[in-house]
Amino acid sequence: MKTPLKNSFALHRGVVAVLCAATLMSACVVQPVYRPPPPPPRVYYPPPPPPAYSPAVQVEVRATEPPPPLPDYEQPPCPQDGYLWTPGYWHWTGSDYYWVPGTWVQPPQVGFLWTPGYWGFVGGVYGWHVGYWGPHVGFYGGVNYGYGYMGVGFAGGRWAGNSFAYNTSVVNVNTTVIHNTYNQTVVNNVTVNKVSYNGGSGGVAAMPTPQERAVAQEQHVPPTPMQQQHVQEAIRNPALAAKANGGHPSIAATPRPAAFNAPGVVGARGATIPPPHPAGTAGAGQPNGAHYSPNGAAHPPGQNAPVPNGKPAGAPKAPPKKAPPKREPEHEHDR
Repeated sequence: MKTPLKNSFALHRGVVAVLCAATLMSACVVQPVYRPPPPPPRVYYPPPPPPAYSPAVQVEVRATEPPPPLPDYEQPPCPQDGYLWTPGYWHWTGSDYYWVPGTWVQPPQVGFLWTPGYWGFVGGVYGWHVGYWGPHVGFYGGVNYGYGYMGVGFAGGRWAGNSFAYNTSVVNVNTTVIHNTYNQTVVNNVTVNKVSYNGGSGGVAAMPTPQERAVAQEQHVPPTPMQQQHVQEAIRNPALAAKANGGHPSIAATPRPAAFNAPGVVGARGATIPPPHPAGTAGAGQPNGAHYSPNGAAHPPGQNAPVPNGKPAGAPKAPPKKAPPKREPEHEHDR
């Protein structure tokens, strides 16, 4: 009878073990696995609008005051076939503006055109954007420099193969010397007010066209060495300072770069022509001793300015004529 009892006891122990295991399992808390929430859907934010136009060309000089108005002057005739007109402008030296005369320049290569520099007001200062050579004319601030540069593009001529054709309705060309010309009337819709800068108070309100923006990204050639010498000659001439000439320079345009004393130099309307200097001496801005006539024309060294009677000033006077000798009487009755 011992066997059934043992079996009952074993069964009881097994039940107790199962109940204990169930109790322990019921006391365990299963921690859930953390899964981060999915990222929010992407939202497209458009880029902020671009700031004021910032061209790709170099800003060479900055000034805190605006440049004077452009002076009024006549364009000298083109001196040689293939030369292109580059308009004059005001250059800042740090203390004053100096006028860089307009001049005819030989381009660095066939097919290139000149994009003039311009002053632009950005960030509280006036910055000078340097001009450049290239196959197309770019943005030059909308400034009306005249003689083909009326704010947009150039109407003074065009390349025809390896030759430049001049529009005689716009630029000054002697057709007896230069024969590659044409005559096309240009309608100027720009107000002529002689404003010499873009932006700011009183400046030209102009923005580049899509074509001009594309031109700004092209490969360009900087001003030629003769153009750079032209600028250096201008800033060494005290008569070209705005404070000295009141915005009316006596040398407003030249037939060639750095030829400030050559025949054909043109003064601005209202300019005071400097007095002539003695032969062989040079005045300020006259390294070769050139002389100026009252009408503003320059004369080579050693020559005097013409005077109304056609004789040069300072010409030697003829010696005075001597009186004839007194005749002695030959006869007694003549005494």
